[in-house]
Amino acid sequence: MGGAVSAGEDNDELIDNLKEAQYIRSELVEEAFRAIDRADYYLEEFRDSAYKDLAWRHGNIHLSAPCIYSEVMEALDLQPGLSFLNLGSGTGYLSTMVGLILGPFGVNHGVELHSDVIEYAYQKLEFFIKTSDSFDRFEFCEPSFVVGNCLEIAPESRQYDRVYCGAGVQKEHEDYMKNLLKVGGILVLPLEEKLTKITRTGYNSWDTKKIIAVSFAPLVLPKHNQNGKPRAVPLPPMFEVRSLQDLSRITIRHLLKKSLSGTWPPPRRVGGGRAGSRHKRRRDHRDATSLLTNRYVFMTRLIPGPMDDNNNQSGSDEVEDDEDEDEEGDENICRAVCERIQNNEEAAATLEEEEEEEEEDEDEVGRREGSVLLMETQVNPLREKILSLPLPEPLKMYLLHYREK
Repeated sequence: MGGAVSAGEDNDELIDNLKEAQYIRSELVEEAFRAIDRADYYLEEFRDSAYKDLAWRHGNIHLSAPCIYSEVMEALDLQPGLSFLNLGSGTGYLSTMVGLILGPFGVNHGVELHSDVIEYAYQKLEFFIKTSDSFDRFEFCEPSFVVGNCLEIAPESRQYDRVYCGAGVQKEHEDYMKNLLKVGGILVLPLEEKLTKITRTGYNSWDTKKIIAVSFAPLVLPKHNQNGKPRAVPLPPMFEVRSLQDLSRITIRHLLKKSLSGTWPPPRRVGGGRAGSRHKRRRDHRDATSLLTNRYVFMTRLIPGPMDDNNNQSGSDEVEDDEDEDEEGDENICRAVCERIQNNEEAAATLEEEEEEEEEDEDEVGRREGSVLLMETQVNPLREKILSLPLPEPLKMYLLHYREK
């Protein structure tokens, strides 16, 4: 499913395309999408496909198309402090974006069928927390994932403000999903080949809206134990009692961010969409070369010969006598222009080859260093502020969540 918008050369261009096509409509959702690079949730060898509006699967790892995630995020109508349950949480990409909106006092839970995908999701979450400046830009609600079948959640389990299911739901499981919602809550799920938004308006009343046609793999039915009873999925605690130290860190970081409001420099992408940026440079060079050669031809045709005292081109009285000489001169000019164009084209081809070699060298260095960080910000104001505080170093590192620079 996907292909509704054009591919981007990097994450920002993909988001631009989703906005233009009206899949992303709110500023809050746009900020969340821009804050997290979709390519970071791909395996390294598949990163070149990350900015296409297509679903991606490798073994048990799966990502829905960007246009689907956009519609889901818009339909959930997220707000700070809400509780969220992601059924089929996968790589954690959606849960991490949701966490940027929920803030530190929200609840962010995920249930995933495959233990290897849970491990992959935690690796990606750790990478985001340790390396992304977006972690400092936003108040973050860290997601918690558990292994299990989402159809085995005990009926008496707690209910959530927002629920999303990332697998196709049949009509017989609709009521089960609805019961996971609080009154006033929103459930978004693919129900009978339609992405559907269900709002619980009362204890026994619901409002249903079809969004778009979709195609999802169906929910995997639970396997019963030998005693014939399904396994119960242990959801994480809804509200953990936080330590005073943790609450102090949240408050201090919040106050510092508030004082730094408006001082964050915009993020700048370096190296994202490597092939795309390379092609763009070549295209720009070819356009410039073409412009220069065309300008040369154009100007040689416009520049007149020397003028005599009567504002006539010299030799005009002898045009008929000198036709052969003029033709020979034109041929020389054309020959010179052609040689100039040929030389420019050869230089452009040589430059392209050199750029290809440089790009390959840079890519190889990046792979050797394990560098997959694609966003560069000149200064992280929150980090600089914390490091400038008159505090012991261990306390500064605690306030920074022990994050690498």
